[in-house]
Amino acid sequence: MAISHSRRVLIKLIAAGAAVLGLAGCTTAAEPSQITPLRISTAAGTFDAVAAGPLDGRKVLLLHGFPELGIEWEHQLRALAAAGYRAVAPDQRGYSPGVRPTGVENYRLDHAVGDVVAMADSLGWKQFDLVGHDWGAAVSWVAAARHPDRIRTLTAVSVPHLGAFAEALRSDPAQKEASKYMDMFRQPSPVPEDKILASGPPKLPGVSPERSAEYFQRLSQPGALTAALNWYRANDFRGYEQRVAVPTLFIASTKDAMVAPSGVQATKNWVTGPYRLENLEGIGHNIPEEAPAVTNSHLLAHLASVPAR
Repeated sequence: MAISHSRRVLIKLIAAGAAVLGLAGCTTAAEPSQITPLRISTAAGTFDAVAAGPLDGRKVLLLHGFPELGIEWEHQLRALAAAGYRAVAPDQRGYSPGVRPTGVENYRLDHAVGDVVAMADSLGWKQFDLVGHDWGAAVSWVAAARHPDRIRTLTAVSVPHLGAFAEALRSDPAQKEASKYMDMFRQPSPVPEDKILASGPPKLPGVSPERSAEYFQRLSQPGALTAALNWYRANDFRGYEQRVAVPTLFIASTKDAMVAPSGVQATKNWVTGPYRLENLEGIGHNIPEEAPAVTNSHLLAHLASVPAR
């Protein structure tokens, strides 16, 4: 019997709610929200990733930020899988040992955007939904603008459209102050690397000490932290003024110490398609980990509002 689109949406939202409440294991299927490792081969090298959900489910690619890894999206992977989606979260270039080129120029956003398409091609995905946080959001804004034929929807978390963000960096004293940490990250190697590694695992608001230690351990591997910092050295956020036409959800937060309100509010001017801003009260920069339930709810509702085609 055929199932209507509205009924499919309802089924997905109910399943997602069960995942948030820890009830996904009550289903008769074999652990629908189980997270498994995955390797994605591309011309640039092989990306490490984590994945969840049925192979024939609607495809979702999730991109992490600094200093996280793909497992940043653990809660979202489980919720998406429980709702029937196939969700994949790669460790981006520099974070994956198999894609860790030397040279600052290899960490321009253009390369990371190319990685998105290359990974989708390797996975056999003709069309997919794209989700990104922090640097992953920066990549996602550009990818969605350039590849509307491949990317069905965009969900950007924390970081505004780069046109709005670059303008805030130029003209908003609050954003200039919030971004001062980038000056330290952009110093020549090994100056920031030595400072970061000497400080031990970072205290990331909303992130468990165990997960923070995992990020730190991975970035302590030879060349990993330099590669991650090269994202800052290679990019000033200018030159990405193309508007986004795909349906877009922007999840921001009112206590983000790294993003001033001006860029958040101006992002609507850079989206020509359907657009919604969810500005979470009292939440910091690490939204997917600090506020997983509300992130999952907004993400699943956004995906369900745009039918697959």
